[in-house]
Amino acid sequence: MRKVLVVGAGQSGLQLAVGLRAKGYDVTLMSNRTADEIRTGRVMSTQVMFDTALRHERDLGLDFWTRHAPRIQGLGVSVAGPGGARAVDWLGRLKAYAQSVDQRVKMAGWLDAFVQQGGQLVVHSASVADLDYLSRTYDLVLVAAGKGELVSMFGRDEARSPYAGPQRALAVSYVHGLAPRPEHPGTEAVRCNLVPGVGELFVMPTLTTSGRADILFWEGVPGGPLDVFRGVNDPAEHLTLTLDLMKAFTPWEHARAAKAELTDAGATLAGRYAPAVRNPVGRLPGGGAVLGVADVVVTNDPITGQGANSAAKCAASYLSSILMHGDKPFDEAWMKATFDKFWFTTGKPVTQWTNAMLAPPPAHVLELIGAGGRYQEVADRFANGFDNPADFDAFFYDPQDAADYLAEVRAAEAAGSGSGSVGASGAAAVPGSRSVPGSGAASAPAGGPAAE
Repeated sequence: MRKVLVVGAGQSGLQLAVGLRAKGYDVTLMSNRTADEIRTGRVMSTQVMFDTALRHERDLGLDFWTRHAPRIQGLGVSVAGPGGARAVDWLGRLKAYAQSVDQRVKMAGWLDAFVQQGGQLVVHSASVADLDYLSRTYDLVLVAAGKGELVSMFGRDEARSPYAGPQRALAVSYVHGLAPRPEHPGTEAVRCNLVPGVGELFVMPTLTTSGRADILFWEGVPGGPLDVFRGVNDPAEHLTLTLDLMKAFTPWEHARAAKAELTDAGATLAGRYAPAVRNPVGRLPGGGAVLGVADVVVTNDPITGQGANSAAKCAASYLSSILMHGDKPFDEAWMKATFDKFWFTTGKPVTQWTNAMLAPPPAHVLELIGAGGRYQEVADRFANGFDNPADFDAFFYDPQDAADYLAEVRAAEAAGSGSGSVGASGAAAVPGSRSVPGSGAASAPAGGPAAE
């Protein structure tokens, strides 16, 4: 029986550990906290999982909360205009439902399941020295979590990492008490509110320790009016700041929040981190090699909501590569090939899209966002791109591709075969400057202190 050590009990680490254990591998999982400590701790992310990632969980029998979590059926975008109005407002329909489960609930439940499955759990904060010693007794060591020392084993890939510092200041609140959304009261949806030149507010339905809730997630341009959460440690003060900013910049969302209250004492989170791609193979002092997993080696800003989704896809890809490798040694060449398989199918499209959304959008992207308010086809395609970011390559990055796509949509509508407008407001292009920030839900990388 092959022995595998998985370091980190997050989305990718636990998913891999459970998957390997189910296939008969001798799996040891290192976590820095027990299940109870996770369950009663502070929120860790703002995860919204789309269909592909959820299917990976279902394949392993890890979909414990399907009947309890809100079924997210749409993804909407609003753009703030002058005087507190919305210049653009639309809702894209997802082909299959998405779901958000507080990772305190999810990871604690999965950790219990792993132990019940016969996996060995070691509660310990791993160091490089620990891994150097332990690697000699395992066929493969997978690093799926870490800060500081562990992450330092994986050198930064400068060619794939254009940003040297954080691009957003992040602030999260889990709340009860939001009033129903008047635009679509019967439809659970992620809402992305874009405030040009300032940042983004995401509102996401979720399941938390106390039942259904909503996540309020600000992403602020560093140094701007949203960058005010540093040093705020009191949860009540954190929520007050969140609501005050909503009143100032997204009054249509603030109107729903008159009765908003935090779900629990650990329901807030703030921080920032720099997006980065790192080399996938870490070299230990004794000469051994370890393989980095998910956010450890591909850390994206949560603006496109891909952290937990990418982690699930990475775990599924790595699991497949491990099983196909059989009894052959897990050498450095195999590690690089395993990462490359994930990178080219998932990591690269996600990183390209996320980095593009962090930058000031070019004119053709503004036109695409505005077109979502007039053509349901465009809104739906944007929404489903969160499940399949590779689709953006066909119409999003190149001005000519965007123009050709919108021409096809207009022609289809003119011919009577288009799906029509959303019924919400939307201009042909977002008014104002070329400084509309991007949109997305959120997820916390293992190497960063803030939200996903």
